[in-house]
Amino acid sequence: MNRRKFFKNGSLLTLGTTLLHPFSSIANNIPYDKSKKNKRAKNIIMIVSDGMSIGTLTMADLYLSRKTGKCSNWLQLYKDNKVNRALMDMASASSIVTDSAAASSSWGGGVRINNGALNVSKKGEEHVPIWQKFKQAGKKAGCVTTVPITHATPAGFCINSKSRNAQEKIAEKYLEQKFDVMMGGGDKYFSPEKRKDKKDMYQAFASYGYEVVKTRNEMFSASINKPVLGVFEDNGLPYSIDRDNNKDLFQKVPTLAEMTKKAIDNMKNHPNGFVLQVEAGKVDWAAHGNDIAGLIYDQVAHDEAIGVAMDFAAQDEQTLVIITTDHGNANPGVIYGKEANDNFDSIQEYRHTNEWILTGIGKETSVSQIKERVHYANNFALTDEEAKLLLSYYNNFKTEEGLYNPKHLPFKTLAEIQQRHNSVGWISMQHSADYVELAMYGPGSHLLKPFIKNTDLHYLMLEAAEVENKF
Repeated sequence: MNRRKFFKNGSLLTLGTTLLHPFSSIANNIPYDKSKKNKRAKNIIMIVSDGMSIGTLTMADLYLSRKTGKCSNWLQLYKDNKVNRALMDMASASSIVTDSAAASSSWGGGVRINNGALNVSKKGEEHVPIWQKFKQAGKKAGCVTTVPITHATPAGFCINSKSRNAQEKIAEKYLEQKFDVMMGGGDKYFSPEKRKDKKDMYQAFASYGYEVVKTRNEMFSASINKPVLGVFEDNGLPYSIDRDNNKDLFQKVPTLAEMTKKAIDNMKNHPNGFVLQVEAGKVDWAAHGNDIAGLIYDQVAHDEAIGVAMDFAAQDEQTLVIITTDHGNANPGVIYGKEANDNFDSIQEYRHTNEWILTGIGKETSVSQIKERVHYANNFALTDEEAKLLLSYYNNFKTEEGLYNPKHLPFKTLAEIQQRHNSVGWISMQHSADYVELAMYGPGSHLLKPFIKNTDLHYLMLEAAEVENKF
């Protein structure tokens, strides 16, 4: 088989040869067993922290290191010299700042497209998504996420759509392709009571042999011999810290790591192997809201999913694990100051997200009640002036825009107040054009160059699995 057929114009073979790799001491000196260097990847697990700036990765590692004495799974792979590592340019066809749809499509379809679309170019040309290619090659394929399963990142690996917002139609397209495991949120795109066309997509999936699960326990008990559709919330899943501090949510909603393990268990015995995308989608939502508790604890949840995937891959020895993000967002970080250590450590005492705090406030809420709510959630005391400032947003004196903020809640204002206590600063509430971290472990990881374009990852996965690109 001619391996060069897997690459478009040989770009991955030549890209980056003239660039200096800032992490070359790690990425280019990994000792490989030559007998395994060209071994085929039977399985691929791609783990994406959506909207993860490098500051997010850093803060999650600092949080874990300072709280537990152990660093994150992701950074431990770097410290143990177990992965190949690169930077990846994630620009879309329409902007150097990508959205999640174009980012996922660059990996999924192997072509840069405009922001907002899924594997459909500006002139209407459709590019076959990579999970469809692997399905046609005889593998099982699935996705798990903490946002709606019909959201941009899983959809970019699976289907074609002119708009990422056509989520009801995306649910139908998943069934047409008969993907094997699809789990996350998004009940409003499957339920006949909530869909505009009143279609019962749960019944449609069940009629094709899917086991439909809607709770954590149902997921645990689901057969591994049937395809699975798991939908656990109306929209996105609750943030990890809010879930962990709510008994009902804890019992109802699985973690990303639990969904990852269930998906692997469902597909691992397939003779032709499997491909799985895992997405910590609410890292991005937290970044858009400058919500530090949502951000760090959901990044830790992503890291726990890395641990599940790595445990399987280490035993299996036939699985390529890819760990990355699709773009930066808000570029947060710990800001210098004499109290920075103690201030940052105070996040260890947080009980809830800013979303939890702000959605529990209304026009009728008193200043003292706001102070009590923030103290319970964050363990620090607001001043009366700070509480009155937050309350002013509910009395129609002010509005605050922002993605995933339909109620115009004062996320930015609360984050600015918190910064005085946790030393975490943010540059924006939007995506950024950062080159992103990319790490690979297992068969095929030796193909990674120090610097690649997002589209090159599509062809690398095909080559690693020795699946010919016939489209």
